[in-house]
Amino acid sequence: MEKLSFHALFCTFLCAFLMVSWPAMSQEVEDQKEFDYNEEGKRGPSHWGDLKREWHSCKAGLMQSPIDLLHERVRIVPHFTNLKTEYKPSNATLKNRGHDIMLKWGEGAGYMEVNGTRYFLKQFHWHSPSEHTINGRRFALEAHLVHQSSTGSVAVIGVLYKIGRPDYFLSKMKEYLEEVCDTKEDKAIDLGDPSQLEMLSSLYYRYIGSLTVPPCSQNVLWTIVRKVRTVSLEQ
Repeated sequence: MEKLSFHALFCTFLCAFLMVSWPAMSQEVEDQKEFDYNEEGKRGPSHWGDLKREWHSCKAGLMQSPIDLLHERVRIVPHFTNLKTEYKPSNATLKNRGHDIMLKWGEGAGYMEVNGTRYFLKQFHWHSPSEHTINGRRFALEAHLVHQSSTGSVAVIGVLYKIGRPDYFLSKMKEYLEEVCDTKEDKAIDLGDPSQLEMLSSLYYRYIGSLTVPPCSQNVLWTIVRKVRTVSLEQ
């Protein structure tokens, strides 16, 4: 088990929602045919909230992600609750969802624990460029580790990447990624321990937001790793 003692960088403008939040029960839509990222099109982000009734939060939600993590709006919490993670080797399936690549983990892949609640690892996925920004800066890539508690609450760990040295975990996945991109078919793979993503760091941003794709469900617990990792341009 990894137990991290850290100084949390907490987004103060969303602190008030911590004590009054309800779990995000809806899962991300996995078929991009229902929406896209074309700002000029009728299914682009500015129209997501109008496409389906259950996607209304995409335009009317008050806690929508992603956000710009402005340091002037962040409060440092020296003794914030420790983040615990315990990941284990598990089978996984690689899936091309159109808007991203998802690695769906089988049962028993492990969990993260926050304030005594365990959120079980469900999937990884990647966005390029990054969705979150830090002081207005956007990065080359962003990984999301999506977890869900036994009551349906969602917690996501976000890891940012800039161009630099190759990432070990993505290097292991290269062959599988190319195959999925070409065939559009799901691929069962064995990548071992999810902790190989090397997301651990001593500083985090923590805030309450939403899913970043429809249905844009709110009250998602976000933990953005402060340390920016590297990924090669080829990756």
